[in-house]
Amino acid sequence: MPRRSTPPPAPGVRTAVGQVVQIVRIALYAVLGLLALLTLSEVPVVSRWMRGLGSQRPLVGVLAGHWQNDSGAVCPDGLQEVEINLAVARRAAQLLREQGYDAEVLPEYSSKLSGYRADAFVAVHCDSCLDGYSGYKVASLSGASASGRLLSDVSEAYALATGLPSHPDTITDDMRQYHALRQIDASTPGVIIECGFMGGDRYLLTEEQDRVAVGIANGVMAFLRRTAPPTTGAP
Repeated sequence: MPRRSTPPPAPGVRTAVGQVVQIVRIALYAVLGLLALLTLSEVPVVSRWMRGLGSQRPLVGVLAGHWQNDSGAVCPDGLQEVEINLAVARRAAQLLREQGYDAEVLPEYSSKLSGYRADAFVAVHCDSCLDGYSGYKVASLSGASASGRLLSDVSEAYALATGLPSHPDTITDDMRQYHALRQIDASTPGVIIECGFMGGDRYLLTEEQDRVAVGIANGVMAFLRRTAPPTTGAP
């Protein structure tokens, strides 16, 4: 038997099909473009450019030691290091934002740490509950000149804001080889600060946390004024 010929689709149907094809093609191009952009975002120059599309403000990472991991040092009365670290880190980040910088608070083992890129990075910790000890200490990875300048600025500003003496004799290899400083991108200046002893400096660390946070924020800002000044006008 002869086959019946299929009539051609009406003009309206052809138009609708063409529109669907065009939409699918545009969506496919958009997905491919996004994948390419995500790949390029791993390149430092492109990453900084992309960050600049949303904000021209320098970025500071403030790590709250032991947060979302463990308690850190614990005093006989139950005072936990992590409580101080988190409060100080949040306050320091807020002070930086008020002065026109972008700042984010990171947990101890943040997934962002690997290859983390920022204009400055500070890990906030406190020392043990030993009585009779007082002072702060700041450390960075050896051989990083930018981190050395950040260390100097933070140390000077912190001493001025808190009145604490430097306690370099108790800087340990754990500080000099702190995991977060080894994880962040080599271009990111980073330091770790032990803000004081939870025994001898307890009042400062628990009752005068603004002074502690100001010391950290002022040190970071002193460093960034030379390397990455903020945009005019804080939010």
